[in-house]
Amino acid sequence: MIGVDIGTTSTKAVLFDESGNVISQENIGYPLHTPDISTAVQDPEEIFQAVLQALTNVIKKSGCSQNEIAFISFSSAMHSVIAMDDNDHPLTPCITWADNRSEAWARKIKDERNGHEVYRRTGTPIHPMSPLSKITWLVNEQTEIADKTKKYIGIKEYIFKKLFNEYVVDHSLASAMGMMNLKTLDWDEEALTIAGISQDQLSTLVPTTSVFKNCQLEYANQIGISPKTSFVIGASDGVLSNLGVNAIQKGEIAVTIGTSGAIRTIIDKPQTDKKGRIFCYALTEDHWVIGGPVNNGGVVLRWIRDEFAASELETAKRLGIDPYEILTKIAERVRPGSDGLLFHPFLAGERAPLWNSDVRGSFFGLTLSHKKEHMIRAALEGVIYNLYTVFLALVECMDEPVTRIQATGGFARSEIWRQMMSDIFDADVVVPEVYESSCLGACILGLYAIGKIESFDAASQMIGNTYTHTPNEDAVKEYRELLPIFISLSRKLEEDYSRIAAYQRNISKKI
Repeated sequence: MIGVDIGTTSTKAVLFDESGNVISQENIGYPLHTPDISTAVQDPEEIFQAVLQALTNVIKKSGCSQNEIAFISFSSAMHSVIAMDDNDHPLTPCITWADNRSEAWARKIKDERNGHEVYRRTGTPIHPMSPLSKITWLVNEQTEIADKTKKYIGIKEYIFKKLFNEYVVDHSLASAMGMMNLKTLDWDEEALTIAGISQDQLSTLVPTTSVFKNCQLEYANQIGISPKTSFVIGASDGVLSNLGVNAIQKGEIAVTIGTSGAIRTIIDKPQTDKKGRIFCYALTEDHWVIGGPVNNGGVVLRWIRDEFAASELETAKRLGIDPYEILTKIAERVRPGSDGLLFHPFLAGERAPLWNSDVRGSFFGLTLSHKKEHMIRAALEGVIYNLYTVFLALVECMDEPVTRIQATGGFARSEIWRQMMSDIFDADVVVPEVYESSCLGACILGLYAIGKIESFDAASQMIGNTYTHTPNEDAVKEYRELLPIFISLSRKLEEDYSRIAAYQRNISKKI
């Protein structure tokens, strides 16, 4: 079985046997275009080609025959929007979750258009990431595009349209659009009215367990599969990550840090938050995922690598090792708490818990005694501090106490970052050996969809070995002193964040 995860920076395909062992894997990267501080777009065709290439390579590497592939199941990043014309060609690039151009419209929906009540029904906080905000912006400000638009779709819908010539969206990705009513599993009339579109401009809603066959012959031949191979539409990367790390029982929490990050737990019916801090997305009709996403995960470490670490990059190249490994080794030289240096990691605005695209990153507490290694460690700590504030909001909305924290995503490769999470959260953190939890989650959902398993409990047999990190008491003590300062600062600076963001937007217009 093959799990495909269409991510922000790459598409991964992993071929598993039915016990969850990895047979072969492939990862094809592509750029995120950010020509200014508000824009973050990709070429949908480039992503489609990456999906084809990843599937082709993963099958070729494994030596599997056509008949040995039970199914292909999909995971995908959320919140993307592509406007399609009457000829099913894209009128826009793929506008990703990180694109903030709809920021003014998100504020308008929140303040003037009953946004909070729409959130309570649809589960997606009102924010520029949300397709509701993006489509409202396109309809009102990009009228030459909106006038020609037949459909507003996301990246997985684009890929399924190419493969099966149908516009379909699974309940999971639809629940992340801010336009699907969680109770009726249908498009929400008020949300459509706010966006200024009709129901027929969106895809047909289908369960996450829907199976498609008869893939277009040219693509089936290219990939090396039978056109009759089952394709399971699957769900979003976030909810599938919970499945892939076996965080599916009450009180179990999954933390993911990839380019961005999130904290999530599974419940059995939809629920939103009176304070509007958390999302609620569908996995199946009996499994709902609540939690909070952050914009600033691994992207912060990438920024540190690119802007601070030219000599370390050179060293890594010469030694043939991963530059991130060198960066985390450097961070290890510094005591927990970075000698009182705090980093607010809001380089890309922020979603949970602040839901404010104007917040900006900053170092606080810098002195002449701080060195580059302090800044690197403070940046790593800042990402976890921020996730911890989301964890506090999530715990407030849960009915049961937290029983276990499972961590996954690219950050899980770094032992220091995993230990940091255990220390800051003051809890045991369990890390599965298989990092690609969304791909495994997609396959577990696929097994459920084709009737091979009767419940998701089978996940516990499939995740293989795990590592457990336990909190270091001395480190916990340091972080307990610093966390209130981190939280207090981000709240007090709200007005100044807006002022500096407005200044930056004006500057970018002049340039």
